Amino acid sequence: MPTRDQVDAVVFDYGGVLTTPLSATTGSWLRADGIDPDGFATLMRDWLGRDAEPDNPIHLLETGELPVPEFERRFAARLVSTTGSPIEPEGVLGRLFAAMKPSDEMTQLVRDLRNHGLRIGLLSNSWGNDYPHEMLAELCDVVVISGEVGLRKPDEPIYRLLLERLDLPAERVVFVDDFTANVRAAEKLGLHGIRHLDPVSTRAALAELLGEDL
Repeated sequence: MPTRDQVDAVVFDYGGVLTTPLSATTGSWLRADGIDPDGFATLMRDWLGRDAEPDNPIHLLETGELPVPEFERRFAARLVSTTGSPIEPEGVLGRLFAAMKPSDEMTQLVRDLRNHGLRIGLLSNSWGNDYPHEMLAELCDVVVISGEVGLRKPDEPIYRLLLERLDLPAERVVFVDDFTANVRAAEKLGLHGIRHLDPVSTRAALAELLGEDL
């Protein structure tokens, strides 16, 4: 386990880590749009699960290869309505993420880490999202967003790009993400991984890893 003097940067995912939980965000959307939760869960497994087909619509959206309107059309066509009516594709991603807001607790954690002299990075897979760029510019030294660089987690090249932009070796970087596969991919390259569950446990995990009171 590293100590504070062996770590220079902490890198966070955005959606579900620096924001309110994705489960609450998607839950609000499923109810509002009348979408069957089981059908949505199946679709997410098909497109994001361990056995997901390469270059499926989510992968292509995250790398910026599939335009948002075309993704929304394919996405809506696969969703199952609880009312029997078709899902309106236009703006479906905006409706999905409408309830997602920056987390005050995680923003404070980032500020506390900066006050301890640590650099902060962001590594996020984008679904055509509007990011709070002004806030991120204040909080982060390095920002890597998948759709802007044509790479995605958990593929190795995007982590290597992150390290290149940080100008740090992997062992001096901590990576925090809410998806296990993304954390494991980072650890495989030598970064220190933390699986985010909630702000309290992530703060505690970082304090233990760094050996400092946060």
